[in-house]
Amino acid sequence: MTDSRAATLRALLFASSAAGMLCAAPALAADVAPEGPIAAAPDAQQSTAVGDVDVNGQRRRAEPESSKYVAPLVDTPRNVTVIPQQVIEQIGATSLQDLLRTSPGITMGAGEGGQPLADRPFIRGQSSGNNIFVDGIRDSGGQQREVFNLEQVEVIKGPDSAYSGRGSGGGSINLSSKTPKLVDFTNVSLGGGTDSYWRGTIDQNWRINDSTGFRINILSASGDVANRNAVDYDKLGVAASFAVGIDTATTATLSFNYLDSNQMPDYGIPLYTKKGSATTAPRPNASGVLDVPYDTFYGLTARDYLTNTVKSATLRLEHQLTPNLTIRNITRYAETLNDYVVTNPGDGGTAVLVNGVWWMKRGLKSRWNPVDTTANVTELFGTFNTGSIKHSFSLGAEFTHEVNDNASWTVTSLTGTACPAPLTGVDCTPLYNPNPSDPWTGTKVLGAITSNTTDTKAVYAFDSIELGDKWLLNLGLRWDDYSVDGVASTGLPVAEASWDFTNYQVGLVYKPTQNTSIYGSVSTSSTPPPVNGGDGNSSATPAQSILPPEDTLSYEIGAKASLFRQQLQLSIAAFSLTRENASVVVDGLAQPVGEVEVQGIEIGFSGNITPQWQVFGGYTYQSSELVQAADSSVNEGDPLANTPENNFSLFTTYRLLPKLVLGGGVYYVSDSNGGNQGGAGGGANGIYAPAYTRVDAFASYDLTERATLQLNVQNATDEEYILRTNGVHHADPAPGRSATLALNVRF
Repeated sequence: MTDSRAATLRALLFASSAAGMLCAAPALAADVAPEGPIAAAPDAQQSTAVGDVDVNGQRRRAEPESSKYVAPLVDTPRNVTVIPQQVIEQIGATSLQDLLRTSPGITMGAGEGGQPLADRPFIRGQSSGNNIFVDGIRDSGGQQREVFNLEQVEVIKGPDSAYSGRGSGGGSINLSSKTPKLVDFTNVSLGGGTDSYWRGTIDQNWRINDSTGFRINILSASGDVANRNAVDYDKLGVAASFAVGIDTATTATLSFNYLDSNQMPDYGIPLYTKKGSATTAPRPNASGVLDVPYDTFYGLTARDYLTNTVKSATLRLEHQLTPNLTIRNITRYAETLNDYVVTNPGDGGTAVLVNGVWWMKRGLKSRWNPVDTTANVTELFGTFNTGSIKHSFSLGAEFTHEVNDNASWTVTSLTGTACPAPLTGVDCTPLYNPNPSDPWTGTKVLGAITSNTTDTKAVYAFDSIELGDKWLLNLGLRWDDYSVDGVASTGLPVAEASWDFTNYQVGLVYKPTQNTSIYGSVSTSSTPPPVNGGDGNSSATPAQSILPPEDTLSYEIGAKASLFRQQLQLSIAAFSLTRENASVVVDGLAQPVGEVEVQGIEIGFSGNITPQWQVFGGYTYQSSELVQAADSSVNEGDPLANTPENNFSLFTTYRLLPKLVLGGGVYYVSDSNGGNQGGAGGGANGIYAPAYTRVDAFASYDLTERATLQLNVQNATDEEYILRTNGVHHADPAPGRSATLALNVRF
C-alpha cells in the first residue's frame, strides 16, 4: 500500500469514527442552546449571527437557492458550503478571491498556460475556473468577479456534473444575487483606508405595492494593492432588478447587471530560472522564487492594462401550479470582455549579466476575449407521495449558446528603455531594480481572431426519497449534448466536435435525529477537451482527432449536524476522487490515458456557538497524486499543482459589549506545488509556494441603531507570502497589510 493510500485509509477511518461522535452529540449540545429566540436585526450589517432571520426572530441556517437541492443541506449527501452575506460584509471582501479564502480546500491558480487573467479557483485539485455560476446559470467568460450584489455564495465540492453539466470535476461555485423585497430600505457603505482605498456602495430597495419591488445596487471603488508597487484598480458597478408578483403564485423578475473594472495587471515576480536553466541557475531558496523584495513590480504603467467589462440581462418567471408544484423559467443574455496587455517577467528570455548588473527583457502577454452567452433553463419542482414514501423532486432542461472570440495584440515599442548588449532593442530593465515608470510609447494592433461557438442541450432530474423517518435516498441524473465549432485564426472553419455524456449522483442518508445525518455518496463529472479541435482538441489541424471527455469519479462519506436550534452547522467528510481520460501525449499523439487521484478529509463549521459568538470556516487535508503523466518531462507521483495538503480557515466575531464586536480571521495554507513538469523534488523544477499563515482583524461599533463603524485590517501581521505560482514563469506575492474603515448606514 502506498503512503498516499495509507493516509487516505486513515482519513476514511477517522471520518467514520468522527461521524459517529458528531451524530451522538446533538442531544447534549442542544441542551446548551440559548434561551428564547435571538432578536431580529434590521439587516445583515447590524447582526453578528450567520444566516437569515425568520418571522419569529429565530436564526435559520443558510441554504442554497437552487431548486436542484431537493433536500436541506443537513440531508444533502455531499459537501456544500454556503458563505452568507453576513460573512461577505464582515470580512471586507471586494472580490471572489477574498471570499473563497474562507472556504478551506480552495486555492486560486495563476493566469498562465492559455488561462486568462481571471478567477481561476482550484477545488479538490481540479481547475474550476469554468465552473462558476450566477443564480444557477454558467457565468462564461474570463473575469474577476465583484461581490457588491451578492446575497450568498454556494461552494459545491466534488464532481457535480449532475448539478452543473460539463467540466465540474472538482466542484462548482454559485453566486446568488440580491433580489427585490417587499420593504423599503436603504443601505449605504462608505469606506476609506490605506493604499488610497476608496469604496462606496448603495443598496436601495423600494416596495412599490403589495407584490412589486425594485432594487438597485451601485458600486464605486478604487485603490492600490498593498505592497505591490504601481498596482492599482478602479471599478464601477450597477445591478438593478424589478419584480412583480412577489409572494404570489406568479412572479416575474427582470434583472440587469453592469460591471466595469480597470486595473494594472500583475504577473508577480520571476523564478530563479530567469538567471539560467533549471540545472545551472543559482537557486536562492527551496521554493525557487527569485530573491527580490515582494513589492518588486516588472510591468510598465505606460503600456500595461487590464479591462473587464460584464453586461447581462436576466428574466426569471415562476408560477406555482399547485401548493406542491412550481414551474420556473430563466433566460439570460450576457456579454463579457477580458482585454489586457501584461508584462510577464519570466517570459522575456534569460537575463544576462552586464557590468555586474543582471538585465532582462520584459516579456509580454496579451488577450482580447469577448464572450457572448445566451441561456435558457426551465425547471419543474415540488413534492409528491407514492403511498407512504415522500418525494422531493426537480426536473429541468437547459439550453445554452456561447460565442467565444479570442485574439492577441501585436504590440510594437517605438520608444522604451534601451537594452544593453548582448540584449537588443528596448523594453529592458535591471532584474533586481525594475522601474514601472520607465518611458514607453508604441502601438498595438489586434491579431487574427479565433472564434468558437458552443451549444449545450441538457435534461436533468433529482429526487430525495424519504424512506421512513430515518433514511433518505438522494438521486440525481443529467444528460448533456455538447458541441463546438468555429473559425481558426487562419480564417478556415474548424470541423464540429460533439460529445454527449451522462452523469449521476447517488447518496444514502441516515438520520439519527431530525437535525443530524450520516451519509455516503458517489458522484461523477465529465469535462470535454478544449474547444478548438485537432489532435488533443487544442489547435485546428486537418487530421481531426476527437478525444473523449475526461471522467471524474468520487466517493464520499460524512456526517452533518445542525445544533443550537439550527444556529450552528457542523460537517465532516472524507472523499476519494479519480480523474481519468486526461489528455496525454504519447509518441506525438494525444491519447486519453492520463489519471490523477485526490483523497482527503474536510471539516466545516458555520453559525453561532452562543448569541454573541460567531464562527465560520473549516479544515481540509488533501493527498494528491499525478498517477499518469503527459510525457517524460512530467514527474509522475508528484502532488497536483495548487493542491496543498493542509488548509485551515477561521473567521470569528464576538459581541464584547452591546455596541462593540471584535474578531478576525486566521488562514493557514501548507506548501503548494507550482506545476507538474520537470525537475527533481516535485513540480515544475521543484518550484512551490511556501506555507503561510495569514491573520486578519475585524471590529465594529454601533454609533446608533442605524449607523455602524467597521474596521478591517487585512494581513494584519504584514506576512510576506506567495499566493500562487504557475511553476514556469512567475510567482504572485500576496498583498501586504492594509486597513480600511467603513461607515455603514441603514435607512
